[in-house]
Parts: sequence; structure tokens; C-alpha cells
Amino acid sequence: MNRIAVIIVAGGSGSRMGAEVPKQFLVLDGLPILMHTIRRFAETLADARTIVVLPAAHIGYWRNLCREYAFTTPHEVCEGGATRFESVRRGLDHAGDAGLVAVHDGVRPLVGREVILRAVRDAQAYGAVIPVVAPVDSLRRIADGGSNIVDRSAFRIVQTPQVFHTEILRKAYRQPFRDSFTDDASVVEADGGRIYLCEGSYMNIKITTPVDIVTAEALLKVR
Repeated sequence: MNRIAVIIVAGGSGSRMGAEVPKQFLVLDGLPILMHTIRRFAETLADARTIVVLPAAHIGYWRNLCREYAFTTPHEVCEGGATRFESVRRGLDHAGDAGLVAVHDGVRPLVGREVILRAVRDAQAYGAVIPVVAPVDSLRRIADGGSNIVDRSAFRIVQTPQVFHTEILRKAYRQPFRDSFTDDASVVEADGGRIYLCEGSYMNIKITTPVDIVTAEALLKVR
């Protein structure tokens, strides 16, 4: 297996959470969310190089949390940029000679071993892989002051980790930023790359609102 670098992007402000601290630092089952996320990858990819990208203003706070919780899982901290695009670009500067790069949201702490390994395996074969799940709710498209039902079977919900051959991702991130870049796959596609879809998991939720915290606590109990 190629050497893997894991870039964990943790630049959220927590505004939709209504919390005083950024959501990646909120406590979930006795541990800050970001620590759960780092551990998921450390337990699954023991030899991976883990790079946590944080806003400059949060780095000191994070180091204090690591001391407070005696958190010693190996990782390095990288200062992020003003946008997610710039943060991932800076994380790539720390990836070294890794053959594969996995980019993951810091607030997806429940990502399962099977999703990580599936994305890594498929990325080795296809070069650019994202995990997805099918939407379970009905969808409507808003247009011209009204709305229309759409065929949900034609859509997929995108998750992370998104895994790439390192040179594919580095080349893509040499582009100037565009507003259409919503994730790493969109950056690679804009550079002419093709994206392979692999099976994600409905447990791999992104914690954004207070309801997500309650859901995550319940899912941890199930596990």
C-alpha cells in the first residue's frame, strides 16, 4: 500500500451550532470531536501521516486541549488559510512523499474503518475517490418562484474522506480558487480529473447543528 497522508481540515466556527467554541472542539462522549476524528484514522491507518489544519487563532487552544485531555495520538498541526481551499493547499505542503492523500472533515468523528479502507483501496486503483450515500428524503428543486420534484435516485450525498493520488490533488490545487469549489473532488474535476464514487455510510455524519451532537452520541452508544 502507498504511504498515506491524512489532511484533517478543522476550520469551522460553530456559528450554526450556537456554541461559544468552534464545533470541532465541542465534547462528544467525554472527548473533543476533533480527537475522535484523529483517532479514527490512527486506528485504521497506523502508518499514515496525520496533518490537522487549524486557523492560526485556534492552534494554541488546541494544544491546551491536548494537554488537558492527555491526548498523545501522533499528528502535526498546520496553520490554515482564509478558505477551505487554501487550508487544504497548505496541508498538501506537509504531505511529503506520500503516494495517497486523504482529506477529511474534522467534524466527521464517526467515520468507520470500512469507509476509510474502501476509499483508500479504490483510490489506489482509480486515482480519485469520494464516498457517497443515496438521499433518503424526497428532493425538490427551487426555480422561478416555485419548486419541482426531482428524481432522488439521480443524486448522491457526498462525504469524506476523499482520497487521491497525491500528484493528482497537488496539480489540481495549483489552480486559482473558484466559487464552484465545494470540496476536493470539485477541484480535481475542474482540472480535468475523473472522480470514482465508493460506498459511504449513513453513520458518517458531519456535526453541524445541536441535533447532530445528539445523533452522534446515540450512534456511539450503538457502536
